[in-house]
Amino acid sequence: MAGLQAGAPTPQAITVHSQSRVLEVTFSDGATFRIPFELMRVYSPSAEVAGHGPGQEVLQTGKRQVELAGLEPVGNYAIQPAFSDGHDSGIFSWDYLYFLGSQQDKLWADYTARLAAAGVERDAPMPEKAGKACGSH
Repeated sequence: MAGLQAGAPTPQAITVHSQSRVLEVTFSDGATFRIPFELMRVYSPSAEVAGHGPGQEVLQTGKRQVELAGLEPVGNYAIQPAFSDGHDSGIFSWDYLYFLGSQQDKLWADYTARLAAAGVERDAPMPEKAGKACGSH
């Protein structure tokens, strides 16, 4: 099934902590991760954020205060969060949630390095879009 590797850990519990803005996920291998909504938002697997291939990623800014407005299951392999900034097209497979949780330190470091390289602040507002170039969202 798309998004799942055979034998990969699956979520046993998913808890939304609105006040602290984290999604807590406990997996079948005993690992528990507290994934900040901001990290989920800036690393959304959607085409709008990740692009359609390497080098097409769109650097996300101004997401520190983003909240989870909704969370829907996608079959037996993923969840689809709706964020308070209107972004709702990312489908987070169990594998991807495990990756986000287990690689948080590296992902935060990569994100701050990309912000620095672009010369933008983490809390800067996103630039206005001239139009959507991709017909998939």
